[in-house]
Amino acid sequence: MAAHILRLRIALLLGTFRGEARHVVRVVAVLLIVVAGTAAACWALLTLGEARTDETLAVTVLGGSAITLGFALAPLFGAAEDPLDPRRFALFGLSRGSLAVVLAFAGLLSVPILVLLAIAICSAVVWSDHGVPVAAGILSVVLGVLTCSLLARVCMALASLFLRERRSRELSGVFVLVVLVVVVPVGVFLASLEWEGSVPPQLLEAVDWLAITPIGAAWAIPGTVAEGGDVWLSIGVASATVVVLALLWAWAVKRLLTTTERPSTGRERGGLGWFGVAPGTPGGAIAARSLLYWFGDRRYVVNGLVIPFAAVITAVPLLIAGVPPELVALVPVPFAALFLGWLPHDDLAYDSTAVWMHIASGVRGISDRVGRLVPVLLVGVPLLAVAIPVATVLHGRWAMLPALTGVCASLFFAGLGLSSISSVVAPYAVSRPGESPFQQPQRTSSSGAVAQGLVMLGAIVVSAPVLWCGWLALRGDTDAATTALWGGLAIGLGVLVVGIGIGSIVFERRGGRLMEFAEAT
Repeated sequence: MAAHILRLRIALLLGTFRGEARHVVRVVAVLLIVVAGTAAACWALLTLGEARTDETLAVTVLGGSAITLGFALAPLFGAAEDPLDPRRFALFGLSRGSLAVVLAFAGLLSVPILVLLAIAICSAVVWSDHGVPVAAGILSVVLGVLTCSLLARVCMALASLFLRERRSRELSGVFVLVVLVVVVPVGVFLASLEWEGSVPPQLLEAVDWLAITPIGAAWAIPGTVAEGGDVWLSIGVASATVVVLALLWAWAVKRLLTTTERPSTGRERGGLGWFGVAPGTPGGAIAARSLLYWFGDRRYVVNGLVIPFAAVITAVPLLIAGVPPELVALVPVPFAALFLGWLPHDDLAYDSTAVWMHIASGVRGISDRVGRLVPVLLVGVPLLAVAIPVATVLHGRWAMLPALTGVCASLFFAGLGLSSISSVVAPYAVSRPGESPFQQPQRTSSSGAVAQGLVMLGAIVVSAPVLWCGWLALRGDTDAATTALWGGLAIGLGVLVVGIGIGSIVFERRGGRLMEFAEAT
C-alpha cells in the first residue's frame, strides 16, 4: 500500500502536464520560472564559499527561517485542496499510524520540497568549504527538510479542519494584513542597517535568537559548528521540533479520519463575505456588519481616506517654520494614531435604524462595543505597524522606535476607549446612508462638536505622561524611550478596557433613548 501511494503521488505530479494546451503551457512556464529561480538561489549561495563565517551564518539562518515560515503560511493563504488529505485514504483499511508515516514520506515528493532540497544541499556545500564536517551539513539538510515538510502537512491539515468552510478573500486579506504587520517593519529595519564591511550587531543578535528556535535551529547547525558555539542546543531544538511536528501530524491524521467532513457545496457560506469569516456570536455578527459598512459605505471610506492626508498636512507648517525634517518625520504618525482612535466616536449614528436590531434582540453592550471596534483595529494596527518603522527610518535614530510605538499605542487605544463611551453617551446626527459624506444635517445643539473635542482632548490628556517620555527620548534619554513604550501600551489598553466597560453599561441602560435618537435622525 505504501508503494501504491508513492506511485499515486508521482502520477499526480506528472498529471499536471496533461490537459489542454493552454494549461500545459502555463504549467511549463511556471516550472521554468521555478527552475530559474532555484538555480539563481543556488548560485547565490555557492558564492558565499569565500565569504566570512558570520556573513554566511546570517544569510543561511535568516533565509532558512524565512523559508520555514513560508511552508507554514502557504496552506493558510492557498485555497487548493491537499491531494494527500488522509480522508482520501480512509477506505483503504490502513492503520492510522501507518497512514501517517506513508503520507509524511509521500509529502516529500513535491516541487517545493525538491526546490528546498536543492537549496539546502548548496548550503551544506558552502559550509563544507568553510571547513565544517560533512556530517553537520547532512544533519542540517535532513532536519531542515523534515521540519518544512511536516510543518506544511500539519498546517494544511489544520486549515482543512478549521478553515475549509471559512475560506474566502476576506480571510485571505486578514492573513495578508497579519503578514504585513510583521514583514514590513522587519524589512524596513533590515534595510536601515549599516553593514560597513561587517554584519551589523543587531542582525547577529537576531541570528543567535533564531538559532535556538524551531524555525531556525536546523539551519544554524553548520554555522554553529563553524563559530564554535553550542551546537548541541541547536541539534536538540531541531530534533525536538521534528518529533513534535510528527506527533502533531499523527494527531491530525487521527482527527481527520474520525471527523465527519461537511459537504463542500459552497452554498452554506457562499457570498456571506465577512459573515462567513467572523465567529457565529452576536459580537462576531456586529463586527462583520461593521466591516461591510467600513469597506462599502462611502461615508466610512471618506473618513478613512482623510486621515493620511490630515496627518501629512500637519507636517507642512512645521517645515515652513524651519523645524528640521528629521523631527518633522515623527509628527504625522502620532496624529494618524489619534485620528484613528477618534474615528468611532459617533459610529452608532452611522447605523441609522440598524441599531434597533441590537436593542430589540437584547444584544449585550460588550458585544456591541467590541464588535464595532473590529474594523478600526483591523485597519489601524497594520497601518501603524507599517508607518512607525518608516517614520523612524526617516528620523534616522532607531532608538526612537520604542518611544514612537508607545505614543501611538496610547493615543490610538485611548481614543478607541473614549470613543466607545462617546458614541452611546453623546451621539449626534450624521449624513444618512446614500447621501454625500460631505453633507451634514442641521443640528439644534453643539453636542456633536463637544463630543468630538472631548474624545480627542481626552486621548491627549491621558497620554500626556507618554508624550513627555517621548519628548525626553527625543532629547537622548534611552531609558525614557523604554518607559514610553510600556507606559503607552499600559495606558492605552487600560483606557480601552475601561472605555469598553463603561460604554457597554451605558448602551444597555440607554437603549430606549438610543432608539429614539435613531428614529429622530
